[in-house]
Amino acid sequence: MSTSAPPLNRFERRRAETRQALVRAARQILAETGDTSASIQAIAERADVGFGSFYNHFESKTELFDAAVKDALEELGKAFDEHLQGIDDPAELVAAGFRLSARLADSRPELMQVLRHRGLGHIHSDTGLAPRAVRDLEVGIASGRFTVGDPTVALTALGGSLLALLDLRFARPDLDGDEAASNLAEMLLRMLGLPPQDAQDVARRPLPDLG
Repeated sequence: MSTSAPPLNRFERRRAETRQALVRAARQILAETGDTSASIQAIAERADVGFGSFYNHFESKTELFDAAVKDALEELGKAFDEHLQGIDDPAELVAAGFRLSARLADSRPELMQVLRHRGLGHIHSDTGLAPRAVRDLEVGIASGRFTVGDPTVALTALGGSLLALLDLRFARPDLDGDEAASNLAEMLLRMLGLPPQDAQDVARRPLPDLG
């Protein structure tokens, strides 16, 4: 019996590869400038696909760039899951998330530049970082670790602060990113209801190695 994949599978695989190439090109453009005015022809050339292929996958540039942001946010969410697994304290998860983001600005700058340029409109997205942050906030509120009443409002504060941290990180590469992230995390934990000394300690617990 033949072990080769049927033609339909090969077709679907190539189709998926073409779509991902377009998304990857859009991510690169967003990371470089945040500008979405690039022509479809320029995007297709960067992706190394035919111009007509674009409309086999997306109805507009808006749809493509939205898909590119969601792709980056989901990749970032999975990175958080990977590096922060085993941490049960919701306060430590919040702090570690900020500190991890500052480090990822160095190790995965394209990913974090996409978040910096386009993350504001996705703070309350149902994919990527947002649902993970809401989960941690709800656990913290239910356990009494956090004293804020509304996780949605808290998410707004955390999301806006994270984007500001990334903007600072890229605008001031001379700044100590770890220290800035820890200081900001400490402030936010106090906002969420932790006592000052507790917030200071949690914001400086050892981070897992990014490897």
